[in-house]
Amino acid sequence: MEKRYQGNRLRQGRYSEAGRVYHVTAVTNGRYPWFADYHLARRVCRTLLWSDQAGATSTLCYVLMPDHLHWLFQLGDGESLSKVMLRVKGRSGRLCGSAVWQKGYHDHAVRKEESIRDVARYIVANPLRAGLVSSLRDYPYWNAAWL
Repeated sequence: MEKRYQGNRLRQGRYSEAGRVYHVTAVTNGRYPWFADYHLARRVCRTLLWSDQAGATSTLCYVLMPDHLHWLFQLGDGESLSKVMLRVKGRSGRLCGSAVWQKGYHDHAVRKEESIRDVARYIVANPLRAGLVSSLRDYPYWNAAWL
């Protein structure tokens, strides 16, 4: 039986927990490489900073690939994961001048027994595994709290 993407129904029954660390992956419409464009990529990176400054999130690390985003953050007090993602995807899409994001996203609440630094290392190594660069220092669209 073919599994079909169910958008918002994908995570029914899940709830957000303020202070919890989440790893979220959001993909562009049709996997189009919008963020191969420097100006569009910088707009998304600035949107993540905006979310942190508003107190909605506290970014631990992210990497923006040409066609998707991996973002590790702690959810702010009084926030819900779905509202944060709606605001970030909506604002960054408006700044890019298009509906760049696919509906929905994948989230993983990081468990206590998981190493946050190991998750972060996995996230920021994405450009290396994808063969975009041979050294992470050569990839411009990532950041980590430990730097």
